[in-house]
Amino acid sequence: MKRSRKLLAVVSILLMSFALQAQDSIQNNDNGKKKEKVYNEKGELIKKGWNFGPLPVVGFNSDLGFQYGACVDIFNYGDGSRYPKFDYKMNLEASAYTKGSLNLRFYGDFYNLMPNSRLFVDAGYFTDKRFEFYGFNGFASPYYDDIYVLGQQTTDNGQQLIENFDPNFNSVFYRMDRKQFRFNSCLRNKFGFGEHFYYGVGLSYFNYNMGRINIHNEEYLYDEQITLFELYRESGLIRANEADGGNVTQLKLAFIYDSKNHDSDPTKGAYFEATVTAAPDFIDREGYNHMTFNAVWQHYIPIVKENLTFAYRLVTQNVIAGDIPYYAMFNSNMLFYKKMSTDAMGGANSVRGINRNRVIGAGYAWLNAELRWKVAGFQFINQNWNVALNPFFDAGMVTQSYRLEEQEKAWSEIEKQYDIIGNNNLIIDSYTKGIHTSAGCGLKLIMNKNFIISAEAAKALDARDGDNLKVYIGFNYLF
Repeated sequence: MKRSRKLLAVVSILLMSFALQAQDSIQNNDNGKKKEKVYNEKGELIKKGWNFGPLPVVGFNSDLGFQYGACVDIFNYGDGSRYPKFDYKMNLEASAYTKGSLNLRFYGDFYNLMPNSRLFVDAGYFTDKRFEFYGFNGFASPYYDDIYVLGQQTTDNGQQLIENFDPNFNSVFYRMDRKQFRFNSCLRNKFGFGEHFYYGVGLSYFNYNMGRINIHNEEYLYDEQITLFELYRESGLIRANEADGGNVTQLKLAFIYDSKNHDSDPTKGAYFEATVTAAPDFIDREGYNHMTFNAVWQHYIPIVKENLTFAYRLVTQNVIAGDIPYYAMFNSNMLFYKKMSTDAMGGANSVRGINRNRVIGAGYAWLNAELRWKVAGFQFINQNWNVALNPFFDAGMVTQSYRLEEQEKAWSEIEKQYDIIGNNNLIIDSYTKGIHTSAGCGLKLIMNKNFIISAEAAKALDARDGDNLKVYIGFNYLF
């Protein structure tokens, strides 16, 4: 296994070098004549025209496993006058994780199709055989990292629920199956009264297919284990008309302020987005019409020119009207989706270091704060490179509870259905409006300020959010 991983790493580096050479060839070749290289005042090689970057996808996520696949980045820098900003960017990716997830995604980011506008289109299909479900309302749901629960038929007492603890037993108690199709399109355009002010409109569609974990393994008795998802469903916390998933159509209206000096690797400026999302339930007609409000504030403060930057992000989302189905709560309804996953909160895309999907509620807020220090800069294969470190601190909490009163009564419903062997309430803990926190550090390899290879490690500061060091290897800054 170690030998195959080393070989995979070597192949990845060779493929990356080939892609960068091809990218430079496409840019500089004009009827067989090599173009003269042009540098800006910082000594960076200015990129022009189309740049193609076919690359292997090789990554790691502690929650998902090793990632493998392929992608292609397509940039158009126009005449180079806006470099390192681009005119168009498109990306196509097909990848999978060893713990059972599949990603098929296309997105396009277009800045100059219309004057002063930005069009973003995103479409993808994602499967997750081990999708985490830790219950509602953060710390209100207890977490046991070594529990497994078996359900057995008995002749005298009917259905029997046996709680047991074994750190060596591969439990699926906090796992379920999810398949998701996502389409998102949004258009940003300038207001007439300021350079950095924009309005945005968007249309999104999600199809969720939810259910019990569907992995069969006789050694670990997966088929005999009862999961938290099943307890929620049987107690009524998850309604019968939403248990298997459904369709969500979203109409979005946003106000945006954007003064960042760069999109992928900003070193100064700010970004604010306030989005109202209406989700009329005109497909399933189960009564889950709802409206959410989402706000994002990102600030980049230069400390030492472009070499040291303090960056922080605040995100909040609340249901402001209607009734939201449980499967739609996982989604963060921002206008622009920069990451593959739009799930919140917990994991690589929100509060790094805590268990993925640990904090679920009708409303939530989180903070990311980090120092971005460029420790070295160089040119290699006619590309501009930087190496950077980013120590960080993350925090998040539930701000609006979801079916909390029902959650407090749900265990008594379970006790009516099962003869329980064990003393733990698996659905509700003493309700605590606690803050989920974590800390860690990342290493970045940045090419042309647009392509960023990222490695981060983080750990939850409370064992109720997970007790293991989490490692994430992928692409781009978090924000």
